[in-house]
Amino acid sequence: MNKAVLHSLTEQEGELVRETEPAVLRDLDEDQLLALHTRVQRARTKHVKVYRRGASASVESTGGRGKSFARNQRARDKAEIFEAVLARVSRQLSVVAKRASDELKAERIAEARAAGGGGPTASVGTQVDGAVPSPRRAATKTTGGLKKDASSRAQGVRRQAARDAR
Repeated sequence: MNKAVLHSLTEQEGELVRETEPAVLRDLDEDQLLALHTRVQRARTKHVKVYRRGASASVESTGGRGKSFARNQRARDKAEIFEAVLARVSRQLSVVAKRASDELKAERIAEARAAGGGGPTASVGTQVDGAVPSPRRAATKTTGGLKKDASSRAQGVRRQAARDAR
């Protein structure tokens, strides 16, 4: 990140950026990270809006997008800083959320094993003559009726045949 732009941030913005240092982020739990993520997201959105508004206003006065590009450098740099900060917080949040998810999964598996449940049992007579039941459920008929369903299927087949003939 550009140090000149970092030093030009307001006190609140600078504090927000300092809260996202890797050493500080490691000490935060998931709820604190979510709150920080929301705050950083709002700051990023604010600076992107400021940049876009300034850029669109200066296009008309300078006579072109290319000429107005350099005029809005500071706003663009601030938006990029908050974009990088948001990425840093999002990455840490995903790490913490994955860890919490894995812990919860392990806890639930341990509880299920302790309960002794082995899952659903196979019911008698589900397999006839060694046939494997289909995992696909039967299609639900629509209110249009059998003729409409058949017409729709035939139309799809005709469309595919036309594509294949090309």
